[in-house]
Amino acid sequence: MQAYLDVLRGDPTNFNALNELGTLALAGGFRSAARSAYERAIHHHPRSPTAHVNLANLLREQRDLPGAQRHYEVALSIDPDCCAAHQGMAWVVRQLGQPGAEQHRQRGYAGNALVQRAYRGIGRGIPLLLLVSVEGGNVATQLWISDRRFAVTALYAEYHDAARTLPEHAMIVNAIGDADLCGAALYRAEQIAALSPAPVINRPARVRLTGRADNSRRLGAIAGVTAPVVRPLAPAVPGAVADVVAELGFPLLLRRPGFHNGEHFMRVDTRGELASAIVTLGGNELLAIQFLDARAADGMTRKYRVMFIDGVAYPLHLAIANDWKVHYVRSGMAHNDAFRAEERRFLEDMPGVLGARALLALGEIGRTLDLEYAGIDFGLGADGSVLLFEANATMIALPPGPETMWDYRRRAADRVLEAAAQMLDRRRSCRIRDRPEGH
Repeated sequence: MQAYLDVLRGDPTNFNALNELGTLALAGGFRSAARSAYERAIHHHPRSPTAHVNLANLLREQRDLPGAQRHYEVALSIDPDCCAAHQGMAWVVRQLGQPGAEQHRQRGYAGNALVQRAYRGIGRGIPLLLLVSVEGGNVATQLWISDRRFAVTALYAEYHDAARTLPEHAMIVNAIGDADLCGAALYRAEQIAALSPAPVINRPARVRLTGRADNSRRLGAIAGVTAPVVRPLAPAVPGAVADVVAELGFPLLLRRPGFHNGEHFMRVDTRGELASAIVTLGGNELLAIQFLDARAADGMTRKYRVMFIDGVAYPLHLAIANDWKVHYVRSGMAHNDAFRAEERRFLEDMPGVLGARALLALGEIGRTLDLEYAGIDFGLGADGSVLLFEANATMIALPPGPETMWDYRRRAADRVLEAAAQMLDRRRSCRIRDRPEGH
């Protein structure tokens, strides 16, 4: 970073320095600095598709989808064949519920299924094949696959040419994590992994079993676990809505498959709200989910997150809110000392906070998922049981912000990421695969 800053002192308009400075800042988690660098690159080089795509990608991460779309459109107006812009547009228009996603996917990924990611190490990196999906729903592996140790080639499974030989790799990491969204991609990833004798992290066949409905059935059968009933709902099918209401009653939750962070996710309390909720959510298929009341005696809802790394459970965070839909960044954690003190107790003494029943249930959940990298969001029942919200590979172990009030959380996040990195080393040393599927 210092070298690029030195270049910019001599030439404040140097595109490569601005672009790489933004990329390094983003990799380090400094999003404001990255945005500033990308915006300066656009200011000095308004006709560069790369500059607009980089800023659009950052805006997409920050959930400014209209802003991201504008910059992808500018990039395509400059270069109609810009693959990266078509790839970004495919994701954004799908998120916004607009047409054209498939056309952008074809132009962005056909013939471009392999992407060599930047390697920043010294000497030759360890070759790693990363399986990803064009639909999204991919695991945030950049936090634990070091670009100073691994030379990563990403392969978009849906567009893999079966006639092409796989690139050199010492191991495969399947980063396709959303079974509800990426069923087709996981099936293709399973075929791709079968072509290689290398160790595979998060086998696609196991990930395919982690859809919400499947998890409800198999994890709900574990002692000490209360799982909601989950039913697919096609609103256009006659009688489908009535059948779901008869089974689940009210309140019930509706969500569009494949979305996270509370997006396209609603609670419906009465029959009179149902029709408008279905229209608001849109989509040809929804998931109807039985509502589990996770409120404690103080009226607050608590959502615990535990990560499963190579068979070991690690506490990551606790979010407390007065709403049923709990997400850490939108909870009251930043403004409540007592909440943060409670989270600290959870991070420092997970067994003591959760109790024996929940702890035993979590251990069995981890064994049932049988993934090298996964996580679970859950509440605690009055009887000490685990109230299942979600369990899959898409859980992100995001380090806390730089504010000193989050210092107590840093070690927990570091332990998860260190464990994931060490897991890669252990698995890489296993030159033959672990047990075959079905055994």
